[in-house]
Amino acid sequence: MRLQHMPVVVACFLTGLAIAWFSQGRGVVKSDPGRHIWIPDPLTMPLRVQVAYNDERIFFRYRWPADKPHVYHDMLRYQDGLWVRHGASRVGPDPDGTYEDRVTMLVDDGRVPEFGRYGGYITVGANMRFFTTQADKDEVAAHPHLGTLGTNEVQKHLPATRSNMADWRSLKSEQELAEQRASGYFLDLWHWRAGRSNAVGMSDDQLVAEHRINDAGRGPFTDNWDPQRQQPLFMFDVEKAGIDALRWQQVQADEVDFDGIYYLSEALAKPFDPEHPWRQDDVIPRRLLREGQGSRGDITVQGQGRWQSGWWDVTLVRALDTGNPLDDKAFHPQGRYDLAFAVHRDATGSRWHYVSHPYTLGLGREADLSARYFDGDQPDWTEEGWVEITLFYPGQVSWPLLTSRAHAGAPDIAAGVPVRPRHSERQLAIYGVEMEFNAEIIRQWWLTLAAGLILILGLWFGLHRHFVKGEAS
Repeated sequence: MRLQHMPVVVACFLTGLAIAWFSQGRGVVKSDPGRHIWIPDPLTMPLRVQVAYNDERIFFRYRWPADKPHVYHDMLRYQDGLWVRHGASRVGPDPDGTYEDRVTMLVDDGRVPEFGRYGGYITVGANMRFFTTQADKDEVAAHPHLGTLGTNEVQKHLPATRSNMADWRSLKSEQELAEQRASGYFLDLWHWRAGRSNAVGMSDDQLVAEHRINDAGRGPFTDNWDPQRQQPLFMFDVEKAGIDALRWQQVQADEVDFDGIYYLSEALAKPFDPEHPWRQDDVIPRRLLREGQGSRGDITVQGQGRWQSGWWDVTLVRALDTGNPLDDKAFHPQGRYDLAFAVHRDATGSRWHYVSHPYTLGLGREADLSARYFDGDQPDWTEEGWVEITLFYPGQVSWPLLTSRAHAGAPDIAAGVPVRPRHSERQLAIYGVEMEFNAEIIRQWWLTLAAGLILILGLWFGLHRHFVKGEAS
């Protein structure tokens, strides 16, 4: 009889083991807005790129999938006599879809050596914006240098701009930062915005040094809000735009009329009139678009970026050498450069983007992306010219973490071993998610281990009693 019980004992053990195995990790990885956590699905996405240049200009063409275009950004909706903001930065996707799609590109000419090996990871310092451990905004605003830049958040910056990369406060002296910039220790940031620049044929032009900094000059947008009166500064001029306001139903629609009016620009605006007979659900953009000027206006859009049949198609163009060496990286024939790309889609902002490994660009030289030389005013793009790059969600992985003892690969980084040959995009995305839930995952593994030990001890105890009684009989 006792031998007949053995299959039951073994079955109970295997069942308990299966439950422990398949339940470990369940319920751990989930979005948690209170801790600035939102996990995108999927964790990777494709980006197609091709590059061409002539004697004066360089062209970058990008294509990427998006379920729908998000061109409305930061809108003011008239509700019950008040202008209500929709589209401020938030955790994960904006529920109203009022956050623009974007494509960005970081460029270096070899003077930021870690960038070519580790890409955008080197720009992620401690206590970054929207990290669970985000720095206190009042403290950032009170910082003697960052405060002068008009920020209250820790944003992208380069390692050597701090004496301690794990401490965002430890900026080098003003003189050292200026000398770094003059020596080319910065990354050029091309920043196309579907809502705040595309409609006026512009891309924002920025850089990453001790902070994410705008190039000198005037950007392609400015705020359209009067904080004292709690109302817009400008409205549509019906004689120029044909409308006095957008409608909320239009903002919520799945399609965009790219040839119509979906934005407010200087050419379409007039001073706001509070006495105008505003209707419920009238909408005025909280951003006023304009032509960029100076160094910040160096990058333009060839034609206009368009979304069609589930894909964005955007081409950016800039002079090979803008003549602004403190803001931009110049391109030269036979030059070789390091690039990294990122895409925001699905109405997400801040760190909820997809990023790439670093890639090389060659102008007449062998590289991951080979820029094709052409004569004339614009390139003749071909479908064979695309290079497909996989982007991934990076999670809350910072450069201080990657270079610390907590990261098993830190010795490889110290030795200068590049990341791209060692880790796939899928691996990096999973690692990024694991770091967001590191404490919970470790706790869950301990619970799983404890459950497994209890099962083993229970099995041993049952078998021991069985054999001891069997011998006694």
